[in-house]
Amino acid sequence: MRRVALYTRVSTDHQTTANQERELREIAARMNWEIVNVYCDHGVSGAKGRDMRPAFDALCKDAARRRFDMVMAWSVDRLGRSLQDLLGFLSELHALGIDLFLHQQGLDTTTPAGRAMFQMMGVFAEFERAMIRERVKAGLVRARAQGKALGRPPIDTKTEAAIRKALQKGKLGIRKIAATLNVGVGTVQRVKAALPA
Repeated sequence: MRRVALYTRVSTDHQTTANQERELREIAARMNWEIVNVYCDHGVSGAKGRDMRPAFDALCKDAARRRFDMVMAWSVDRLGRSLQDLLGFLSELHALGIDLFLHQQGLDTTTPAGRAMFQMMGVFAEFERAMIRERVKAGLVRARAQGKALGRPPIDTKTEAAIRKALQKGKLGIRKIAATLNVGVGTVQRVKAALPA
């Protein structure tokens, strides 16, 4: 019996991995595969590296320990959006003798066609991300050309002076100052960074 690990991921906390897991469990049951573990990353972008995705990192470590024979994922974009990371992950799995099953693409890397198609899907996922990035950049350039102010609005001088004064006294921490003056921690940190050493 083939031992499989399921990997599911959603980009925001408002989404759920329940549908991904349910479909993968149904396939595993139909194929008579034993699910040994489910790895799930909630609210983590696929563009993030392994170090920023705890469940994916645990999956990779358990793969190195050969705790399963195959990794099942709902779609290639659940594994990641960087072609380099995807190909590295696939190479690592194959070096360990572990296969990959992608439900939405109908890919099974036990076949040469499956390996080739996986690489193609990675190319398209990276292309899609690059297109989104270019559209965002173009939108920012257009907004600047139209004279629109970008970023967070600046804090008023009175609040900035109060933050500086509190920081110079040194009695309160950054979080306490932020809470007292009803500003964000990042705002206090920016003011602190601008203070002379």
